[in-house]
Amino acid sequence: MKKNMLHLITLGILIYGLSFGCKKSDDATESDKNAGGGMSGLQDDVSQKDILKIAAGSKDHTTLVVAVKAAGLEDALANPGPFTVFAPTDAAFAKIPKETIETLLKPENKGDLENILYHHVLVGVFKAETFTDGEQISMFDGTPATIGIKDGKITVDDANVIATIPASNGIIHVVDTVVLPKKK
Repeated sequence: MKKNMLHLITLGILIYGLSFGCKKSDDATESDKNAGGGMSGLQDDVSQKDILKIAAGSKDHTTLVVAVKAAGLEDALANPGPFTVFAPTDAAFAKIPKETIETLLKPENKGDLENILYHHVLVGVFKAETFTDGEQISMFDGTPATIGIKDGKITVDDANVIATIPASNGIIHVVDTVVLPKKK
């Protein structure tokens, strides 16, 4: 039931985002017809990358990208969002036994992998300066995580936020540990 609800929410967000791009209009102006020449006609793919494209282009997030693909969540992280993602590095995944990672990546464990990945996502954009020490945040999987702030450094449960990267559909906080959901 919970998994179906998460899929419905994700689908709803995707449909909502797509609805803005599907507006039919026959009201092209003269400037619309002439657009496309010069530098203004260039598409800016560098500063407008979504969360998934940023992770896929990072040499430090190859395991995360493999996990996202194994869980079938590519479309969810590429949709308009907005999302806050706590993105574990490859070094963070290396702290987990290799056999555990291999087991989670198997198709029959897709649900468990989804839950772990959803525990790294918040709906909305939460910049570092918006967090408070001791704050309980509700992750996308429905379980809580605790924010810690000490000497200006932010933690999410046991994971240190080591970098922050803006994205076209949210924000990425790079973390040095995989944040596992607490038992419900």
